[in-house]
Amino acid sequence: MKKLVEGLATLLASGSTTLSWCWRLIRKDGVVFGFTDHDLTLQFDGTSFEPETGLIPSELRASSDLAVDAQEAEGVLSSDHISETDIFAGLWDNASVEVWRVNWQNPEERVLMRRGSIGQIRRGKTAFVAEVRSMAHVLEQSVGRTFQNACDAALGDNRCKVNLEAPELSATGTVTSLISDRGFVVSGLDEFAADWFALGLLNWQSGENQDRQVEVSRHEIISGVTIITLLEAPVRRFTIGDTFQIKAGCDKLWQTCLEKFSNGDNYRGFPHIPGNDTLIRYAATSRGHKGEPL
Repeated sequence: MKKLVEGLATLLASGSTTLSWCWRLIRKDGVVFGFTDHDLTLQFDGTSFEPETGLIPSELRASSDLAVDAQEAEGVLSSDHISETDIFAGLWDNASVEVWRVNWQNPEERVLMRRGSIGQIRRGKTAFVAEVRSMAHVLEQSVGRTFQNACDAALGDNRCKVNLEAPELSATGTVTSLISDRGFVVSGLDEFAADWFALGLLNWQSGENQDRQVEVSRHEIISGVTIITLLEAPVRRFTIGDTFQIKAGCDKLWQTCLEKFSNGDNYRGFPHIPGNDTLIRYAATSRGHKGEPL
């Protein structure tokens, strides 16, 4: 049950039309934005709510059980604070959302209607549609460990304990030639074997992508030339001369943990438990019949 301030309760009972919707969005980087469907800027709780942003809410789908309530906000990219590049870069993913019903004549008369977070964002040629999920979506996230063959730790985290800042696992490089929107020739990595940085992370230190982190798909050496290919094309194009820091990658396998990182004591997978293939194995003359465990 929502508790209304006395003035707002009286206003709602009167059938007044001086009500507006306000949305407060808090991105993962801590930046706060306010938007309203009113035609003037509204202010409360230290936030200015920008008018005429083109943001249009849909109907709210709610249920009495623990299913995730959902709503959509559709709008054109008319606000200076919302850019297609930032949406594509993921800056708005999982941003916190507060939806307020406000008396625009007196913003102190307001009620918080719902809290949630930004889910999927669909982009068109002229508009975007953002899914607003209720806080119940947190209950759908997996909690605890999964018994699986591969390691479930992130390379370098507190469970893995590998020091990615070590000289043998980290390096800096420079883009010297462009191959595609994801691939480029680099200098500075000559001391490392091919595939050493495959599945690792690359942090841009200069250029238009500065301070952005991307995943590495391939690390190749072809005719003495080192080529890095990213998993996805960056939001902004990289150029010759852009510098970066790159860190070793891991395919989460037991053998890699032993040979590449000498970190078998901290391996967080279960490489010796039987997999699904055990159920469908059958006798074959090519297997030797030595009496060894399968």
